[in-house]
Amino acid sequence: MRPPTAVQRRIIEAADPETGRLSGTETQLAGLVRARLAFRHPRPPHACFLTPAGHRVRKEGAAPAPSPPPAPATPAPSGASGVFAARTGTETERPGTEGAARAREVRSAWEGLVELRRMTNTDGARDRPCGWERAHLVQAAALALEAAACRPAAPGTPGYQVEETPQPEAVAVREPTREGLRACADALSRAGWQTSEHAERRAGGRYVLASPRRA
Repeated sequence: MRPPTAVQRRIIEAADPETGRLSGTETQLAGLVRARLAFRHPRPPHACFLTPAGHRVRKEGAAPAPSPPPAPATPAPSGASGVFAARTGTETERPGTEGAARAREVRSAWEGLVELRRMTNTDGARDRPCGWERAHLVQAAALALEAAACRPAAPGTPGYQVEETPQPEAVAVREPTREGLRACADALSRAGWQTSEHAERRAGGRYVLASPRRA
């Protein structure tokens, strides 16, 4: 494999430090893809990310202060908005897509995220969260839960809720039943998250604290 050009190195060094997403002209990105230093995500907007080989190049000669990149892409498209959004259970309106159509969207998004893990984790691991998930904790955890067939809450309907927490790289998952809470914890554990159950000091209920596993 030919060594990257000076321009390619600059693009690689400016990649998002968490997700490995690249910025550049279409010609520049296509060259990195041909050199197997980047791959194009199969889902719109077809953003380019570093491959494990690209991550190695970046690690060998990374710039000390890469320029800020655009926001990372979400794993998959969906619905009228054109962008998939996993259900966190905190939505104020009832969801539009249901049944088999929603199941297909969730399955497609989860498959896209697993592929993103394979291509952006430096060791190609599919069973461990990637940089995109650590940068989008609530959406990533919600997708893992919905893909595992756990049921999100909807207005007037019980189910799980995923919320941010003050702790870095951690989300809180609440579910009205103990059985449902444990099912959520199991689903996240299978998806590569570390989980622990805690008691609410004021409300008296329980919740699961979850964070992406790094190794």
